[in-house]
Amino acid sequence: MNLMRIIRHLVTGQSAVKRAFPPNTLNTIKQAIARSETTHSGEIVFAVEAALDISLLLKNHFSRERAIDVFSLLRVWDTEQNNGVMIYLLMADHSVEIIADRGIYTRMEQAEWDAACHTMETAFSQGQFEQGILSGIDVITRVLQQYFPANSAGKRKSELSDYPVVL
Repeated sequence: MNLMRIIRHLVTGQSAVKRAFPPNTLNTIKQAIARSETTHSGEIVFAVEAALDISLLLKNHFSRERAIDVFSLLRVWDTEQNNGVMIYLLMADHSVEIIADRGIYTRMEQAEWDAACHTMETAFSQGQFEQGILSGIDVITRVLQQYFPANSAGKRKSELSDYPVVL
């Protein structure tokens, strides 16, 4: 157990999320997700969490495990074509994870997901939270366009909310 990590999680509060993602930024992200979803049949979700609960820290949970939990809690896996993708940001660890459902996960190399996460983390380290998430949405959009193109029959109903989830 890393004492500095525990302290970081204890002092990183919701105010950090509010500073990084004010309402206008959350709306910009929502609009980017909505625009993206008009170009493919996949679903994109963005979730941000300030810090882990002390009980998770004591169990030595890291961002990947928590991202998988959130993916399940938000039911991102519950799309008709199994093509939901979630960007999860854990502010206290300065860590971002991309979790993709089984319909898309096997079609994309892990190195590509890792590169997208690294690009976002680099932007975050420079305080560019909005731009970081938008670049992640762009990468995911290109992947979904390739493997899950938009239905030629016309507009589809979004299966999941486009509005960012603040945990």
